[in-house]
Amino acid sequence: MKKHAIIPIFIPHRGCPNDCVFCNQREITAQIEDVTSPDVRKKIEEYLVTLEGRGLETIEVAFFGGSFTGIPIEEQSAFLKVAKEYKDIGKIDKIHLSTRPDYIDERILNNLKKYGTDIIELGIQSFDDEVLAASQRGHDSRQAVQACKLVKEWGFELGIQLMIGLPSDTKEKAILSSKKAVKLAPSSARLYPTVIIRNTKLMEMYKEGSYVPLDEDEAVEITAEMYKLLHEAGIKILRVGLKSTDIMTDKEGGAALRGTYHPAFRQLVEGRIAREALEGKLNELQGDISNVTFASNSACFSNMIGHKGENKRYFAENYASLNISYIINQTLADNEYIVIKF
Repeated sequence: MKKHAIIPIFIPHRGCPNDCVFCNQREITAQIEDVTSPDVRKKIEEYLVTLEGRGLETIEVAFFGGSFTGIPIEEQSAFLKVAKEYKDIGKIDKIHLSTRPDYIDERILNNLKKYGTDIIELGIQSFDDEVLAASQRGHDSRQAVQACKLVKEWGFELGIQLMIGLPSDTKEKAILSSKKAVKLAPSSARLYPTVIIRNTKLMEMYKEGSYVPLDEDEAVEITAEMYKLLHEAGIKILRVGLKSTDIMTDKEGGAALRGTYHPAFRQLVEGRIAREALEGKLNELQGDISNVTFASNSACFSNMIGHKGENKRYFAENYASLNISYIINQTLADNEYIVIKF
């Protein structure tokens, strides 16, 4: 049963000092009008009607969609004041926001602390300076590291967002960014493969041939390696891939360029990780083998099978001499897979 819920408040393209090559927030959020503090109250009330009484352990109000700490501090305070009212009376448990690393300083953090903010996610994207410059991010890796440290020093939960396949990015750079993230010890992370959004500089770069996106298999392979590094360090991975919405579709006329967005990208990644784990254990088995059983807990069973059964097909095609069965073993931890031979 789901124990955690988020009340999302989208503040599209507010406070951002520049347009990164990959960004068009209005396309992503499908919102044009600015949000006001009465809108925040209305949204919270609408969600609480559906959330209260469901036995949830944690309800968060989360400000997404822009660079929250880049908007005037009076507006930040107005939004946060509404959220804090609900936190103070126990209607919500946490206040969560996302922002840029170059819009973090002690004055800003002091104000966020005043209004009971709990979690700050930083859109780092990459810890490589060449990638940041090529993406016109507007800050460097030094600023990113300093912002992460400040957030933790002030007692907030730190979240880090990383992107895969940006201009000038490579597999090695992406994995190094994950390793640097691990050293900073955030509580959570999000991994986003680069999606080409219409009406962005990145789309222009793609059309002129100066940017070549990763193909799906490359994106899955790199993201899987990053995911494993973060997961093994105990970092909770909140999301892998952009959220599926009506505007963020792969259909003709949608915001995303056809072929650069997959609605089930997380399952592709987690399925790849499961397949690699199972194949590694399978290849360790000694002696004649004709029958094996693959096992996972119920939460990971779909990953063991693979998106649309792709792992079952893979093993059937590459290990045709084996009779393989798939079972649930609830004693196993998440992302733990075992192979039993008979």
